[in-house]
Amino acid sequence: SAPQPGLTIYNTESNCIEFWNGEGWFNACIGAIDTTIIYPPGTVHCDPDNPTEVVEVMNPATGRLWMDRNLGASRVAQSSTDSLAYGDLYQWGRGADGHQCRNSGTTTTLSSTDQPGHGDFILAPDAPSDWRSPQNDNLWQGVNGVNNPCPTGFRIPTEAELDDERLSWSTNNAAGAFDSPLKLPMAGSRSSSNSIPFFHVGTVGYYWSSVISSSYSRYLDFFSDFTFMNTLVRTYGFSVRCIKD
Repeated sequence: SAPQPGLTIYNTESNCIEFWNGEGWFNACIGAIDTTIIYPPGTVHCDPDNPTEVVEVMNPATGRLWMDRNLGASRVAQSSTDSLAYGDLYQWGRGADGHQCRNSGTTTTLSSTDQPGHGDFILAPDAPSDWRSPQNDNLWQGVNGVNNPCPTGFRIPTEAELDDERLSWSTNNAAGAFDSPLKLPMAGSRSSSNSIPFFHVGTVGYYWSSVISSSYSRYLDFFSDFTFMNTLVRTYGFSVRCIKD
């Protein structure tokens, strides 16, 4: 996540020797800095040996391209309750610094910067219940947005983009979410307090959008019998499904 200049690797994606020159990975095969880096520099993969594969899927009804699985998932969902497809749970606006891992540690110390400098899940049960103090409404905005955890060319979807997907489903519930081209599973959420760390794993799907609402943020949630767009505090850990820019 913080390579020293001169660190040399064999890149199994490009099958080339690369070294970190202090600004980027210099690819010996092309004689230049590799601009095809899939994930942002410093990305912490919860399963380092199995980073989430980047595969595109299109919804013909909306015409939009998405990743075919959640960030952190090891495969496309085989059912609404496929635990291997659940993936990670992100606090709104944070990068992939390790906090999104379901087994990450916790802290009650709020961050005064956009990058807390650690991988702990920040608990903040008191209003405005944000991991950052003061709040920053400009995180996750666009493909070049601060802390965008998505791979190259992808970003966090807007509320409208998520809602368009919802409106294209055959049924307005978890079954419709899974039957859609995105095959969204019910991955549950992580709480902003330690009293009940995880909520509704296998029974509800929660997916962040990039849109804010006052001191809160907007998200998509779906149950076995209904679904809608909703608003909640930013310390909760929700799933992320990246859309192609």
